[in-house]
Amino acid sequence: MTREMITIKTADGTVDGYFFHGDEPAPAVIIYMDGIGLRPALYDFADRLVDNGYSVLLPNMFYRFGPAKPLKLPDDRDEMMKMVVTVTPTTSKRDTAAFLDFLSGRPEVKGDKVGTTGYCMGGAQALTAAAEFPERVVAAAAFHAGALATDRPDSPHRHVGKITGDVYVAVAGIDPFLGPNETDEIKAALEAASPRHRLEIYPDVQHGWTMPDLPIYDKPAAERHWDNMLALFKRKLK
Repeated sequence: MTREMITIKTADGTVDGYFFHGDEPAPAVIIYMDGIGLRPALYDFADRLVDNGYSVLLPNMFYRFGPAKPLKLPDDRDEMMKMVVTVTPTTSKRDTAAFLDFLSGRPEVKGDKVGTTGYCMGGAQALTAAAEFPERVVAAAAFHAGALATDRPDSPHRHVGKITGDVYVAVAGIDPFLGPNETDEIKAALEAASPRHRLEIYPDVQHGWTMPDLPIYDKPAAERHWDNMLALFKRKLK
């Protein structure tokens, strides 16, 4: 298994990040990070996807503020939030165009169909990628995601009808970061768009439950998230 430091030119600058792959070409998955940023927990996620037969791009979505650096909560929360609010569906659309071009040029990638998965703020980016590039992104997953249904014109829930692949959204049963009607709005939008788009609530777990480096990590629910995500990618990418 190889973890390669990479840079990708975008319309807004240069993204740093990592590209993970095995010895043989494999379908590609893009991981859109949570607000804490690139760190060993996400490297382990990428490694696990490689072990399951994928090549994985893990970009630093805070690249507009410079190269990736560790963030520690709660000390760096204010700094983190300043960066989080700049990552929108509109900016991620531009970024994803560059990510897909990068993957097209890599011999470690098999085929042109791509999967996306996102955590926290990255969930909106994963769905936006599927909506804006439906001919390439055929599977999209979002876990304990925020800002999936907002008042913004680029809110993901307004555009899921453009997605031609399959979608899986998993919501924490305890999530103070969601608006009062946000889950209902994204669920209704997904159901109206396609029977292949599904939202599931994981009861009794908190926002961030998938992350083993956070105190609210829930291992049984985290493994369930892996089961559902891997089933989605296997169905659509293999």
